[in-house]
Amino acid sequence: MTDVATTDPTLRWAIVVAGLIGAAGVAMAAAGAHGGDPHLLGTASTICFAHAPALLALGLAGRQVRLAQLSAALLALGTALFAGDLTMRAFFGERLFPMAAPIGGSTTIIAWLVIAIGALLPRRRN
Repeated sequence: MTDVATTDPTLRWAIVVAGLIGAAGVAMAAAGAHGGDPHLLGTASTICFAHAPALLALGLAGRQVRLAQLSAALLALGTALFAGDLTMRAFFGERLFPMAAPIGGSTTIIAWLVIAIGALLPRRRN
């Protein structure tokens, strides 16, 4: 297993954000089960649980994954926008801002495509 202390410092933030998004996923699932809108919060929780492990993997893989920084940034931003918008609607009845969820969803789709493109590129030389 990769030691976090030896992880590429430019990607260490992805590991921190993965932990925060994972925790948010648990909190949203609990809120949905205990009185919040279970549909909106369940969807937001699922999105968090789907992307937190990917961010963790990108952060730990570091320089071994081409375009890892871009992919991680897009995943973090897209997940925050999508889940944040659904959570705002569940608790406050208001959107984060117009089109926040679709922009967030599109951003995560692009992030996954960037991961795929990065896998096709030649491996970096250290």
